[in-house]
Parts: sequence; C-alpha cells; structure tokens
Amino acid sequence: MKKVLVILADGFEEIEAVTVVDILRRAEIDTVTCALKEGLVESARGMRMAADTEISKIDANEFDMIVLPGGLVGAKNIDENEDVQNIIKKYMREERFIAAICASPYMLAKSGQIKNCMMTCYPTFKGIVEQLCEYQLAEVVVDENIITSRGPATAPEFAFTIVELLKSENTAQKLREGMLYV
Repeated sequence: MKKVLVILADGFEEIEAVTVVDILRRAEIDTVTCALKEGLVESARGMRMAADTEISKIDANEFDMIVLPGGLVGAKNIDENEDVQNIIKKYMREERFIAAICASPYMLAKSGQIKNCMMTCYPTFKGIVEQLCEYQLAEVVVDENIITSRGPATAPEFAFTIVELLKSENTAQKLREGMLYV
C-alpha cells in the first residue's frame, strides 16, 4: 500500500491540506498528517488541527510521497524546517514523489531544491519560479517525480492527480464521480 506524508505547518492553507487528505483517504491511500511541532497546528485562517504525528517521530523511508500544502506562512515555515528540507533532499535523490501546491512550489524553487523542471504555483510567484523552472499555466503539472498545483481552487484536481499516480486513473475517476467532481 502506498503511503503519503502531508506536512502541516502553522499558516497552512486549509483547503489545500484537508482536501488532499480527504481525497487520498477516500482512495484508501495511507495518508499521515505531520506537524512540525508538538500540539495543535494553526491554519492561515485560525483553524486549529491535531496532526497524526510530529516530524521528529517519522521515518521518511516509510513514505512514497511528501505533500506540501501552501499558504504563504505555512510554506515559509516548511521551507525553514530542517527536517522537512532533509526529507525533500532525500526524496529528490531517490526520485520519490514530492507534491507541492500554491506557495510551496515557489519555496522549493527559491531554496534550490527543485530547478530545471516544469511546474506551476500561485500566480503571485510566477516571476520567481520562471527564473528557475519552466512555468506552466495549468491546474496541475507533473514532471517526473514533482507534482505542483496553483492554489486553493485546484486542490481537488491536485489530489485526484496524486490518486492517479499512486493508484490508478480509474480510481481517481470513480472518486471524481462519487464526489460529484465531474
């Protein structure tokens, strides 16, 4: 069974995190939410969530993919976390999936973690991303092991794309239909 790690940092974008977790779990993909600190994580709009675990307690070898929700503050907190950055470096070396949405693709490009690939991000960051990657105006962009998406409204399609990659197009299509996302 495929296993996905979803990082929750203070300032995360609610729709981008919760939608991905919901859809992946509906697809019966083992999905673990992970906080960067002990206690509740506060979203961009003040929603407080309890994660399944903390970054200090996970073994990155257990996961097939890491998902980085956006929200500018959340993405910045992810970018500044050494444990997450080490996982990203490891996954790049091992060609495991890295999925990032909204401001998180920008942070990956800005930090030099990802370069010379096709990607998308929240429109505000297009200029900076274009300097390092080939910006695509699309809801979701898949370039080998890198999956990127634009923002809150693209979160469902981002999650369905992850389901297609980890399970099948058929599974994703059945979920789309069942969730009336057609």
